[in-house]
Amino acid sequence: MEEASQLLKQPVQYLKGVGPKKAAAYEKLKVKTAGDLIRFYPRDYLDFSSPVPVAAAVPGENAIIKGTVYKKQPEQRIRKGMSLFKVFVTDGEQDMTVTIFNSKYLYDSLELNKTYYFYGKISGNLYRKEMASPAVLPGDEKNLIRPIYHQTEGLTSKTISKDVAGLFSLLGDDVYDPMPSEITREYGLCHLRFALQNIHFPHDRSALSAAKNRLIFEEFLTLQLGLLRLKSRNRKETSVRISPVDLTPFYSALPFSLTGAQQRAVREAVEDMGSPSPMNRLLQGDVGSGKTAVAAALSFVLSKNGFQTALMAPTEILAEQHFHTLSKMLSPCGVKVCLLTGGLTPRQKADLKELIAQGGYSVVVGTHALVQDSVSFHRLGLVITDEQHRFGVGQRSRLIQKGDNPHVLVMSATPIPRTLALMIYGDLDISVLDELPKGRKPVATYAIDSAKRQRAFGYIKKHLDEGRQGYIVCPLIDEADAGELNAAVAYARRLSREDFKGYRVGLLHGRMKSAEKEAVMAAFVKGDIQLLVSTTVIEVGADVPNAVIMLIENAERFGLSQLHQLRGRVGRGEYPSTCILVSDHRGEETRRRLKVMCQTNDGFVISEEDLKMRGPGDFFGSRQHGLPGLKIASMAEDMEVLRKTQALAKQIISADPELSSVQNRGLAGMVAELFSSADQNSFN
Repeated sequence: MEEASQLLKQPVQYLKGVGPKKAAAYEKLKVKTAGDLIRFYPRDYLDFSSPVPVAAAVPGENAIIKGTVYKKQPEQRIRKGMSLFKVFVTDGEQDMTVTIFNSKYLYDSLELNKTYYFYGKISGNLYRKEMASPAVLPGDEKNLIRPIYHQTEGLTSKTISKDVAGLFSLLGDDVYDPMPSEITREYGLCHLRFALQNIHFPHDRSALSAAKNRLIFEEFLTLQLGLLRLKSRNRKETSVRISPVDLTPFYSALPFSLTGAQQRAVREAVEDMGSPSPMNRLLQGDVGSGKTAVAAALSFVLSKNGFQTALMAPTEILAEQHFHTLSKMLSPCGVKVCLLTGGLTPRQKADLKELIAQGGYSVVVGTHALVQDSVSFHRLGLVITDEQHRFGVGQRSRLIQKGDNPHVLVMSATPIPRTLALMIYGDLDISVLDELPKGRKPVATYAIDSAKRQRAFGYIKKHLDEGRQGYIVCPLIDEADAGELNAAVAYARRLSREDFKGYRVGLLHGRMKSAEKEAVMAAFVKGDIQLLVSTTVIEVGADVPNAVIMLIENAERFGLSQLHQLRGRVGRGEYPSTCILVSDHRGEETRRRLKVMCQTNDGFVISEEDLKMRGPGDFFGSRQHGLPGLKIASMAEDMEVLRKTQALAKQIISADPELSSVQNRGLAGMVAELFSSADQNSFN
């Protein structure tokens, strides 16, 4: 066992047949050790185990044919550097022509009167079938399910498969299974050695299914255990004990009434903060559901208890937005709010940090500048992070460490299906804002193709002429990146000179300096810019009630949840608002996605659809920083296994919080390994 364990820790380059050059290619696939290689699971399989007769193969579709070679034509030179070979096969009932391009090796390997499996796309017609450039296996091959791996230059599936097979021959049967035997028995899981062998080289379909089931179960269970341990560690004592205060002065100063959902979230949080353990709560709400008002109410409660609140936002634009909103809500109650971002001068930063350390401000709003070592607080009682999926678990940890186990509120406007929320925010309790404030109207959404773009421009001008404002969103920044896509820089220039000549057109994108972005956003807020051409930098945070119309170019390039976030920038005021999705993409999935956007404004419905269509890997555009990625499990497809492992993880942690018992030591090792690769601060 020890020998196998040491072998799996070895750098991959020392495996037979790998070496430094191939190791560099493996590194691009995040494979550094022999253990990484054995856990580098195939992304798909070529299954030769179900051949069909030539007569049943459908032109235009892939098929597996088992046939005998009865004739080979000599090589044909079709142009310089290009050779063509034809081989004729029969299944005993009907013939098929196999065409091979530029591979004399494959042509020579096919022997007359020998039987082979051929896999490829069928062409021709019902009476004369053809297949070009097939994958081929000998007819007596026993291993008929072949792995297909993610590849990179210098590494084909065949090469990876050969290296994995070599590693298995070194390991033999000597593989330690960290899963307790009671769990494998109770849940009908195969041994880890069997699972790893059959995920790479399945003996048959049922062996592949057993291997997948074991590895999916293991991955979900490990992740759940890790998240629950984070949660239990966050349950240590806190000195920040909050007493309920009279919120009447705060509510009276607001120009609106809080919804029932907002009041419920405030009550839940205040109750949490009165307990001996720190609050760890996710405040999840759709675009415009009023999360900032809840954050303001809690900041008021903390201030009246003599504690400070820190609110961390992912961008300077969003931090500034929060600063203005919180100042408006809290200043009338005598609660002082400040803004700390990277855009301040060194002198301004130093002065501000000194005041924060002395307790001169009750609420400190900022970007990740808040986690710098030079920032200290007088009495930090509450940490609020906005759009948490854009931060690492480690950044949240570093901010929390600036207080004595302060309370934590995570806000997210990305609607997440509840199961996925439990997965990603497994170390948090959840409050949901499921009511929109009074007066918020749904945004009318239409999908058009580019032939109707000029009509859409006319519709935008009509709104601009009435004194309203609008957005045009592009997926890319400059033409060098663009291909056929509308690039924001060139597009904004063209619009201001042609279609929107005479209108005040602005441009906003992620590569601009912070000061430039802020200046553009400030001009848009004031109304100096009528039409803002932007990349997805406006996805969160831009709150301009006068903006009533948005056109999104190349809408097929965005996920449903991202389209919903973008659309949430309009419909924030008293005026009816419209979102126009432009796409010439004819794919079935694109049509489905855009149809969902036109049918509903409910972010939770949209998020469920997004999860079904794209899976969790792409759910946030980029993966949740600080949490391990899933290698084999899928929250969309493996929901039942996820539920089982969530329940099992709770049982295990409640009986053995530190996973220190003899039977759970293997699980503890798996958790430590999974989280060490994801975020160094997770278990510090």
